[in-house]
Amino acid sequence: MSVLIIGAGHAAGQLVASLRMEGYDGAIRIIGDEPYPPYQRPPLSKQLLSGDMELEQVYLKPGDFYETNGVELTLGKRVESIDRSAKTVTLDDGETVAYDKLALTTGTRVRKLSIPGSDLNGIYYVRAIDDTLGLRAQFAPGKKMVVVGGGYIGLEVAAAARKQGMDVTVLEMADRVMNRVVAPEVSAFYEKAHRDHGVTIVTDVLVSGFVGEGSVSAVSCEDGSTYEADLAVVGVGVIPNIELAEAAGLKCDNGIVVDNTAQTEDPDIVSAGDCTNHPNGIFGINLRLESVQNAVDQAKAAAKSICGKPEVYSAVPWFWSDQYDIKLQIVGLSQGYDQAVVRGNPIDAEFSVFYLREGTLIAVDAINSPREYMMGRKLVTEHAKPDPARIADTGISVKELV
Repeated sequence: MSVLIIGAGHAAGQLVASLRMEGYDGAIRIIGDEPYPPYQRPPLSKQLLSGDMELEQVYLKPGDFYETNGVELTLGKRVESIDRSAKTVTLDDGETVAYDKLALTTGTRVRKLSIPGSDLNGIYYVRAIDDTLGLRAQFAPGKKMVVVGGGYIGLEVAAAARKQGMDVTVLEMADRVMNRVVAPEVSAFYEKAHRDHGVTIVTDVLVSGFVGEGSVSAVSCEDGSTYEADLAVVGVGVIPNIELAEAAGLKCDNGIVVDNTAQTEDPDIVSAGDCTNHPNGIFGINLRLESVQNAVDQAKAAAKSICGKPEVYSAVPWFWSDQYDIKLQIVGLSQGYDQAVVRGNPIDAEFSVFYLREGTLIAVDAINSPREYMMGRKLVTEHAKPDPARIADTGISVKELV
């Protein structure tokens, strides 16, 4: 039996390791459109961008891992089509590759702005290694950088740039940064942290265009304001890479639709990672997640399905963000909360926010608070109903909240 993996991201790297751990000893081939073996994406906007991590440290496995484990890496090639009836795929160079089992770990791509000047030089997106290396090469003290988008990526890039002495402005269309994923108290904390580090944060502003002759020199907004820029970074979300799956007739809905064992509707095709729309047993909904946790855990489930040992994947999502010396750890999904309880004092840069919906804990944001994060994972999984007054009382140990 042969396993073909399309996409060489985090899920692909985990899938290979898990297949071998499950005892699969057949052929494995990974086809990726980048020239790099599977690697971690979180450092791209953090340690790799700031220069605190070297390229080789971003790779998921040592250089000889794939050869040692009998894995064929085909890098810098793109799969153009899938023929499910013939069980083959066709590459951009015309090569046809057969498979017995196919894994789609195609990930996501950045959402690009289509506004005047968006084709100028000096405008960067951060999704791949080459993006980060190209941007890092432009860092220099005193240069003016405008970041479009105040989400995780935008703020992490802003922090990395400030560490290099850049003059940074963040433009966010909503009324606060990270507004889709955190409570107002957390947004306010991060806005203050960035301003304290010299970043200009502008909210309620809609970017209307980039200005420049050949290269960007300014970013213009609908309210008439203009911000000088030697370079600009755009972080306004991502789009799942589902085109191959759709063209092959697989069901897609904001992602490649899979069941709770990472199986698509085709018994010979699994899918894992950011590109999937899957059921989450903890929250009882279908969703698409952009997280290392999901890529790893779902890839493990996909390996079990390929090996004929399907096992239900059901986990509480978790995420993190590093900005300056601040670590934000998030567990659960706060969307739809009706009560947010702050534990600790944001002034101390060590606090957490517990999100409740109808009395049930659904998420925790922990800022430099690892104990709250770890206990949050347990309580969210258990659908705990902690007393809000006890949550807010730091005199009560987090272990004694329920």
